[in-house]
Amino acid sequence: MLPASQASGPGADPLAAYDYHLPPERIAQSPARRRVQARLLLLPRDGRGWRHERVARLTRILAPGDLLVVNDTRVVPARTHWRKPSGGRVEMLLLAPAAPVRRLPGGGEVHQVLLRGLRALAPGQELALEGAPELRARVLERGERGRALAALPLAGLELARRWGQTPLPPYIKRPQGPVAADVQRYQTVYARQEGAVAAPTAGLHLSPELLAALTRRGVELARLTLHVGYGTFAEPDPADLAAGRLHAEWVETPAATVAAVTEAKARGGRVVAVGTTSLRALEWAAAGGELGPRRGWCDILIGPGFVFRAADGLLTNFHLPRTTLLMLVAALAGRDRVLAAYAEAVVQRYRFYSFGDAMLIL
Repeated sequence: MLPASQASGPGADPLAAYDYHLPPERIAQSPARRRVQARLLLLPRDGRGWRHERVARLTRILAPGDLLVVNDTRVVPARTHWRKPSGGRVEMLLLAPAAPVRRLPGGGEVHQVLLRGLRALAPGQELALEGAPELRARVLERGERGRALAALPLAGLELARRWGQTPLPPYIKRPQGPVAADVQRYQTVYARQEGAVAAPTAGLHLSPELLAALTRRGVELARLTLHVGYGTFAEPDPADLAAGRLHAEWVETPAATVAAVTEAKARGGRVVAVGTTSLRALEWAAAGGELGPRRGWCDILIGPGFVFRAADGLLTNFHLPRTTLLMLVAALAGRDRVLAAYAEAVVQRYRFYSFGDAMLIL
């Protein structure tokens, strides 16, 4: 639950305390030429101010015995385009491409989707896939804000692999759709498990060369999986925020990662989550008071007063204002300090959001 000071009164907006001004030109529209070239704002948790660094210098910032925990989810090209019988164009985003609601005879599946078109679609409406009009989808149910249940002619992952586009965030403007470079750069180098509709963007800064250099330094790496959903960008439900819940995302924290975290803490090393998704998954697995292997749907909301049991630090990008992601970062390092660091990043012309620069909280 959020403290009364940040979520009280009829119509109170609990995210209003996490607002800041960002000039539009600070939103990165493309990644740095090389992954490790991104800038890095180092923010110690002990209140000693900040330092301006580069991601490449993680080999000097992290110490032997530290542990990086990364999210190995793989972004699915989950955005497809369809046509109504009238010819109108409809964009469909699979919200959980690896998790069909149910399977249909003949190989099709029912999926939760987000539909975007000029007009709302009624249940029963059929859609023809652009480029393969013989493949038809049917709207089964409509929800709020464009959400729907749709019967697809193929398995969701198969449809995405064959016909889909990389689902870039809405603030990255590509009028003609994603370019070839986006397919590679909107994916971490260690992505393995298909299922995300958004990248765990802090991991986009890590190159094979940097990971190898960190290994030589004695920094260990552990993996978990959190399939990032559309809720990362969607406006959260006020009722969920008041109840201390967030959009549910599939998580698997394996026993090997639990052991690596336990061993790192035992030797005095720091456990650094790479991205808010890795941090959420770790803390969800430790929610009972002791970290353990866990898999299932994670809806944990990390906000003011949260007690961190697993992570000692966080490598993260700069997040949108008035979001639960920024709330999470503030819960770790303090709201005033984080917002002051964001103001400094704006002044110093850091690049923001998915293709932007990074912050390291230790």
